[in-house]
Amino acid sequence: MATRPLPIALLGSGAFAIPSFEAILSRRAALGIEVALVVSQPDRPAGRGRECHLTPVSEWASARGVELCRAENVNEGAVRRRFDEVGIRHAVVIAFGQKLLPPLLEGVCSINLHGSLLPRWRGAAPIQRSLIAGDAQVGVSVIEVTARMDAGAILARAATPARDGETAGELHDRLAALGVEPLLSVVGTFANGGARVGTGTVQDESLASRARKLSRDEAWVSFSARAAAVASRINGLSPWPGVDASIDGNPLKLLRARVAATSGVFEDPGRVLDDGTVACAQGSVELLEVQVPGGRACSFEAFRHGRALQRGATISSPRAPAQS
Repeated sequence: MATRPLPIALLGSGAFAIPSFEAILSRRAALGIEVALVVSQPDRPAGRGRECHLTPVSEWASARGVELCRAENVNEGAVRRRFDEVGIRHAVVIAFGQKLLPPLLEGVCSINLHGSLLPRWRGAAPIQRSLIAGDAQVGVSVIEVTARMDAGAILARAATPARDGETAGELHDRLAALGVEPLLSVVGTFANGGARVGTGTVQDESLASRARKLSRDEAWVSFSARAAAVASRINGLSPWPGVDASIDGNPLKLLRARVAATSGVFEDPGRVLDDGTVACAQGSVELLEVQVPGGRACSFEAFRHGRALQRGATISSPRAPAQS
C-alpha cells in the first residue's frame, strides 16, 4: 500500500522564499510530501498610486494552484484551525514578516530559512546589515522556529564569500538561491521524522547580533571613514533606501561602489579626485552606479562626462552626522 505524502504548509511573503518554495513543490514526490497550504500576508499598497498588490509568495501560490490563505494576523486562530483540518504537522517559514506565537507552533515542526550565518544578524535585515558591516563571509541558516526571533537551533547552513561591489539586492537573490539545497536537506527528513525540535546545534548567544529593519533615515554615508566602510555602506543600502547625496549642491543617489586602488590619507573627504574616484578619510572609492532624480541609474563615469564636472567637485551626504 502506497504511503500518503506528508502534508506541509509553506509560510512566506517576500521574494526570498520563491526559489525554495518552487524547489519544494517541484521535488515534492521525491521528498515524500505534499504542499497542502501556503500562508502569506494580505495584499499591501505599493508604488506611487498606492495600489494593492499580492505578495510575491501569494502570486506564486496562485499561479500554481496551491491553496492560499492570506492572514493579517497568523496567530488569531484561523490558520491553526486550518492546520488541524488538513493534518499539518510540518511547516517551512521564509520571509513571512510576522512573528509566530506558541499556540500556532504547538505540535508543528517548523523550520525557517534565514539570510545570515546565525547567530550573526538576527532580525529583519540580515543581508543588508552583513554588507554594511563588511562581513567577509555571508550565507544562510536553516533553523528551528521558536518563540524568540531567529534563536532556534541550527539544522543546516551554507556560506559564501561576499563579492566586491555586490549590492544588498544582488546578495538577496544569490542567498535565496544558495538556501535551496540546505533547506531541502532538512525538508527531506520530514517524512521519516528526522527534523524535530532538539535535533539542531544550539546557537551561541554571546555571538548574536541584531539586524534591525532599515529606514529612510539611514540613507546617508560619511566619506570621513575608511574607503572599505564607505563602499560597504553604499552597497548595503542599495537598492533601498539608497544613499542620498549631492555633488556641488545637485542631488545624486549613490547605488553601488567598490574600494579603489588609490591609497593614502585625504584631508578633504568627498572630493572627486583626478582619477574619478572619491576621496575618503583613508583611500578612495569608485562609484560604480549613481542616479539623478527622475533619471536612470548609470555609471559615475558616464555621469561625470555628461555633466562636465569642475575639477575638485565635492560629494556630500546631507544626512551624515558630524562625525563618522
